[in-house]
Amino acid sequence: MTAEEVIGALKHVVHPAAGKDIVELGMVKDIRTDGLKASFTLVFAKAQDPVRKSVTDACEKALRYYVHPEVVPDIHVRSAKPAPVTPPKPVLQAKHIIAVASGKGGVGKSTVAVNLAVALARMGYRVGLLDADVYGPSVPKMLGVENMSPEVQGERQHERIIPVERHGVRMLSVGFFVRPEEAVIWRGPMATGVLKQLLYQGEWGEQDYLLIDLPPGTGDVHLTIVQELPLTGAVIVSTPQQVALADVVKGISMFRNEKVNVPIIGLVENMAWFTPEELPGNRYYLFGKEGCKRLAEREHIRFLGQIPIVQNISESGDSGQPIVVGEHSATAQTFVELAQNVIDAVEGKMKN
Repeated sequence: MTAEEVIGALKHVVHPAAGKDIVELGMVKDIRTDGLKASFTLVFAKAQDPVRKSVTDACEKALRYYVHPEVVPDIHVRSAKPAPVTPPKPVLQAKHIIAVASGKGGVGKSTVAVNLAVALARMGYRVGLLDADVYGPSVPKMLGVENMSPEVQGERQHERIIPVERHGVRMLSVGFFVRPEEAVIWRGPMATGVLKQLLYQGEWGEQDYLLIDLPPGTGDVHLTIVQELPLTGAVIVSTPQQVALADVVKGISMFRNEKVNVPIIGLVENMAWFTPEELPGNRYYLFGKEGCKRLAEREHIRFLGQIPIVQNISESGDSGQPIVVGEHSATAQTFVELAQNVIDAVEGKMKN
């Protein structure tokens, strides 16, 4: 038996999908003969070609019919391109990953996220903060690092992004990669791609708490975060006014959806009241009184605390010096208490 006889026989085998014989398609490689033994390789274009077995069986029959009934086929099968291998997702070394969310913008979510992160760090915990608010990244400014750029180490395929560290918090933000004066005009896949890069190429190290400052509302970024990360839970920030609370209900529904299923650690009521300096004993409820607290009770969610409207909070954010840093005021203490309530909730010590 010769190689030419093998080729002649295999010309009678047609690939059903291509409509041509396997020799014409160039699928037959490395033909070797030894007596009545015929060895060759069949190369399929697809890694999992559905007709692979039927074509292989047809080759055996063709050899025995057109060459000799006692031919011993030795057929090896491979694909032109190996099946793509999905690499395992890198594991973030964080004991607790907490999303900080809000139903709508302008309720002070990022302010709460930054001060909560710094408060946890000042309590001795290892803390990371990812600014995932793609279209309005404000965390770099609030931490006073908006003019800095994270260091990138390693070669292209193994690059590691070194988080910027400030006040004991390791932080990465989309804001580092866009100009402050430019609008971020990204479609969903581009935004989520950048976030995955920050998550998995970031040199976060071991963390006790990794906080994710999400964009307001619900959308692609939220779904990406909950699908990519084993979230411990979510902290939802709102003002007490009814318009804001209506959007919080939507956020609660998203986290409780069976496809998302992220525990809600609790609600934070920001801008709860205003107290003028000249009347320290007075409280003015500009946006309504205890709206978040009542919603938490109705939805059977923990109420983590109230943050008042204080000029120092916004000024500290603008100056890059979070109010909990070097501040012993009652306002700073509210963020410390918030941090402790989050710790207690995460560790199961705080009841609804």
